[in-house]
Parts: sequence; structure tokens; C-alpha cells
Amino acid sequence: MSNGTIKSIVKAGRVIDLMAASAKPLTLTAIAKETGMAKSTLHGILSTLVEIGYVSQSAENDQYSLSVHMFEIGSSVSNSWNERQIAIPYMQRILEQTGETVHMAVLSDGEVLYIHKQESSRSIQIVTANGVKLPAHCTGLGKALLSGLQPAEVLQIVDSKGMQRLTEHTITSYDALMDELARVRQQGYSVDNQEFMDGLRCIAVPIYTHSGKVTAAISIAGPLSRMRDEDFEFNKKCLLTAAREISKKLGYTNEQFKAAV
Repeated sequence: MSNGTIKSIVKAGRVIDLMAASAKPLTLTAIAKETGMAKSTLHGILSTLVEIGYVSQSAENDQYSLSVHMFEIGSSVSNSWNERQIAIPYMQRILEQTGETVHMAVLSDGEVLYIHKQESSRSIQIVTANGVKLPAHCTGLGKALLSGLQPAEVLQIVDSKGMQRLTEHTITSYDALMDELARVRQQGYSVDNQEFMDGLRCIAVPIYTHSGKVTAAISIAGPLSRMRDEDFEFNKKCLLTAAREISKKLGYTNEQFKAAV
């Protein structure tokens, strides 16, 4: 650690990260086991986090979990993201044009982090609420986001996260994924053709900053019956048009979308 690093804050951050990744409240013993910290040290950290409202402690079993205040903080950060604020009206327009649910996501620790959703009344059952993370290798949004990375960065994510087979269509090799990402770059959009869930098809388009970096992606997801032929082409055009306009507002001037629209 560098000079000036406050070790107690680093330890508190590790505790918060552990709780954020857990699907259920954790006991002091469980936190100590996962972090390798002494219970006496953890007790002080947890007491402080409870006092400032970042962590809640159950009165029944002394288990710890992140508080609603942490959600409020996360929502505040999300709401401040320029890309999200710019994208919302365009996503609403896509919803009105296509009648399909529209998602926006960013890459976070090698996974797809959903940051906004314009939901259709005929939405399919898939867990994509804000804050949810899904794999990158088998989702349309994930492949759109990975297309902006260097091969070494993609390999690092694959080595870290793996490439779990979720359906018979899931890409499970690094070479096949790199071929797919090359197609995404060439055509300007990605497709998840039942790779994440049987019966689900998704189109996603990357959003670029002024420097040409892929900063986010937007997508339409729907059942195969509504994502074929003319419907597919129309949905794709709506996404590409919106992504181009959002990227322009972020300062992107390249003609990346010209051939695809």
C-alpha cells in the first residue's frame, strides 16, 4: 500500500465488498473467515459501519448486511453518470418505437452491470434490475462492452470469470469469443442468440465517448418470436440510431455507425 493509505478504511471497504457480493446476511464469524481478519478488528469496523448507517445488524441473530443507505448512495452515483442521463430519453423513444424492454449497462469488474431499464408491459421474465450483474461472454450487452477492450483485457476477464455454458448456444472458448467480438466491431452491434437463456434474443450496441472508448451499451431483449426478420432489423436500426446520437452527445465524432445504420 502507498504512504497515506488508511488501513482501517481499506479493511472496511473489503467488508462492504464482501457484503455486496453476498446473497444473504453474514455473521461475524463468516466475515472473519472470508476476509481473514481478526474478530476483534472486525467488531470495531462493523460497529462503526452500523453507527454511520452503512451496515444493518439484525437484532435477532446478530447478522450483518448492507443498509438501505448504501442503496441510496449507489442510486445517487448512478443518477450522476452522464451517459445514463443522456441515454434515458433515447431509451424511452426506443421503447415507444419497438414495444420492447430497453437496457443500459456498463462493464464492472468483468461483468455486465445494469444501470437503467425502460421496461415494456410485455417484458419477458429475466432479472435485469438496476445493480444486477450478469456474465459478459454470453450476453448481448456483454459482447458489445467487451468489443471495446484489447485482447489481453478480454483474456484477463475470461481467466477470472470463466465462460460458463448456460445454454447449448453459449460461447465457451476464448478464440470463439474473440471471433465474435471482431464481428461486433465490424458490424457495429452484437447479438445474443439464446446464449444466455433459451428462447431469448438480444441486440446490443456500444456507446462511445469523445476518445473513442466504449463506455456503455444499450440493448433490446425479447423472445425469438418478436426478434426475427423485419422486427429484428427494425429493432437494430432503432438501437443503432440512438447509440449514435448518444455517442455524439458524449463528443464522439467517428463514423463508426455509418455503415451499420
